[in-house]
Amino acid sequence: MVSKTLVLCTTFISIVSLFMITINAATFNVMSYGAKPDGRGDSTQPFLKAWSWACSSVQPATMYVPRGRYMIKAAVFQGPCRSRINVQIDGTLVAPDNYWHLGNSGYWLLFIKVNRLSVIGGILDAKGAGFWDCRRRGGNCPAGARSITFNWVNDGLISGLTSINSQLMHVVVNSCNNVRVQNVKIIAPALSPNTDGIHVQVSTGVTISNSNIQTGDDCISIGPGTRNLWMERIKCGPGHGVSIGSLARDFKEDGVTNVTLINSEFRGTDNGLRIKSWARPSTAFVNNIKFRNIVMNNVANPIIIDQNYCPNNQGCPRQTSGVKINQITYHNIQGTSTTPNAVVFDCSPSAPCRGIILHDIKLTYLNQRAKSYCKNIGGTTRGVILHESCL
Repeated sequence: MVSKTLVLCTTFISIVSLFMITINAATFNVMSYGAKPDGRGDSTQPFLKAWSWACSSVQPATMYVPRGRYMIKAAVFQGPCRSRINVQIDGTLVAPDNYWHLGNSGYWLLFIKVNRLSVIGGILDAKGAGFWDCRRRGGNCPAGARSITFNWVNDGLISGLTSINSQLMHVVVNSCNNVRVQNVKIIAPALSPNTDGIHVQVSTGVTISNSNIQTGDDCISIGPGTRNLWMERIKCGPGHGVSIGSLARDFKEDGVTNVTLINSEFRGTDNGLRIKSWARPSTAFVNNIKFRNIVMNNVANPIIIDQNYCPNNQGCPRQTSGVKINQITYHNIQGTSTTPNAVVFDCSPSAPCRGIILHDIKLTYLNQRAKSYCKNIGGTTRGVILHESCL
């Protein structure tokens, strides 16, 4: 007679085996669908096939990219998916050598209408140098592509990703809710045009943390319709700083509210904390913004509000910004400016800045107290103000 203990052990082993098979069945390796880790063969379709199977899984699934280099062209990873989905990248994704292959798509990797999505690890090398050179020469160039975009993603995560030399913006979060971007590294030359590190717009509940951004445009750019954005432990430089705007590109435009940046460092950037709007009428607004515990190292414009943004004097001469800016707090901002006016508030005569608070600001220029410039602004100062305040 078979002992009861043996029966129980056999049953337990069977259950564990079934469980392991189930786990394995929910992992979809791109190499199983023909992806080549040599950096030369086109792996676009194998990636899309692995995604399709993972997305249709009734249980949480992983699309897995092993070590190696995988060349893929513009790809759309479409949802909705049946369950939680994880994209685990242990290798490097490289764009085609010919920048026209990303060209006019507007994106390289696009995740759209996917809920409970995680993209973990990996390196994205978009090989943007050829595209930038084309733009500089003023030649016949494509529109360009953003490296990784989340569109209409709810409960998303981008973690541990490195993005190199994007043609345009590196990471875009658009029309999303509850997305975390953490532990990312973004690298592009200081003179690479329009290579914003992370761009957020029309999104609520986004968190950006523990990230190092070196690029040719804004380290983080914040567009219309952004609400409840939290940023912390950001290292920015080179780049154009953290920018809210440009706003007022269109007359009917949503605003930006409840944005916080804390415990961060700017090094050698063109700007530090910037809010900018076109000098023309708009329904947009900026309110309840908090910048706290920020270090500036040789930053050209550590604190700046520019409501008279009008590049090349086209589309806005002799107009004023209608963007209402109020309740902006700068607390414990210290370091060095490379320009005499470390604080610039160039606000609109038709929509003056209101409720600006400077609290413990310690900015110097050439080892002396920096200056400030104010126009059409109302606010207060608190604590220690080492620069010559115009408030």
